[in-house]
Amino acid sequence: MSTAMKKELAKAKKVLHPNSRKSIAIIKKTHKISNREKAKLGCAIKQNVIGEKMLWMQEHMVPDVCPYTPQLTADLLELYMARHDKELEQISIKHSVGGRRHRQHASREDIIRMTKEREREEYNTCGIEIPDILNSTQCTMLRKWDGELRYLPNFEFRRFGKKHLNELAQKKNKPPRQLLQKVSNSIPSVDELTENVQSRQREVSTAD
Repeated sequence: MSTAMKKELAKAKKVLHPNSRKSIAIIKKTHKISNREKAKLGCAIKQNVIGEKMLWMQEHMVPDVCPYTPQLTADLLELYMARHDKELEQISIKHSVGGRRHRQHASREDIIRMTKEREREEYNTCGIEIPDILNSTQCTMLRKWDGELRYLPNFEFRRFGKKHLNELAQKKNKPPRQLLQKVSNSIPSVDELTENVQSRQREVSTAD
């Protein structure tokens, strides 16, 4: 309990009538303080979750590649979603030993499976939110990040989904339009080929 909350509760004890104006005002203020503390706690939990995700990404990124490519980003996210697979395998092995009827570590297993399903759903739809590692500046920041949560506002977060990354990868591998135009111009048309053949035939006929 915070100091502010303790002060308000101490004031409430001095009020004799529970329906008095002062008592109602103290109750309202107490609720306001409580809601503010819950919001702070929720924000802190969210920051910790984001921080853990970023540290995992940092540890599993391919060395000396900056910025990341769409294909490498897709591979990294697939690896991230499968990060608990070994643990699930170990739990499954423990269940199979001795023909146990009761699921040992059931709570942990359910949490992992639900998390994986949620992340897979995000990846296939709106995308998983991570720092924009396709940007060289953001990619470098993530590689050099020391884990301090107070630096999170400096990052630019972006959602990457399967469809979006595939489109970016195809676009990146597609030849430039100027090159396609150049290749197209270098290929002779059917009329040009016909004229060349006829010219060659005339040259042969004249030689005979």
